[in-house]
Amino acid sequence: MRSWASSLLWDEEHEEIKETGFSHRQITRLYSRFTSLDKGENGTLSREDFQRIPQLAINPLGDRISNAFFSEGEDQVNFYMNGPEPLNSRGNKMHFAFRLYVLDKDDKTSCDELLQVLRMMVRVNISDDIIDRTILEADQDGDSTISFIEFVKVLEKVDVEQKRRIQFLH
Repeated sequence: MRSWASSLLWDEEHEEIKETGFSHRQITRLYSRFTSLDKGENGTLSREDFQRIPQLAINPLGDRISNAFFSEGEDQVNFYMNGPEPLNSRGNKMHFAFRLYVLDKDDKTSCDELLQVLRMMVRVNISDDIIDRTILEADQDGDSTISFIEFVKVLEKVDVEQKRRIQFLH
């Protein structure tokens, strides 16, 4: 017997859902969680809906994580997010993680941005020396920032498929 969310998805299923890289069971769970967060019952989530997620509310990067779901100038996100590759692909996970470090939306992470985000994450003083070494190690073009390409290169050997997860599903 299918659940309410499962039958709703079954009735509304689009080709894009099949190409997300998630299993039908995972999509059903995500859709169920999505609809439970959709307090306006309009088929979209607002930034306020994201702020109601308890795990994000207590996370020092909760606002950064929430904002990473929204395109520039958008204040709503729907369940059928489209893109050229599956939502749970390595590339999309890397883009999502990188957006957490870019505060001024210039598609690069500066020393100041890296310092601010790391302080949010660990809530302790981080020495400028650590930030300088990180930038020096990752910066391949000598502009004293980390671009997305440089970010990907640094994380080349990291298994983001297993390590970049947000646990807010019940």
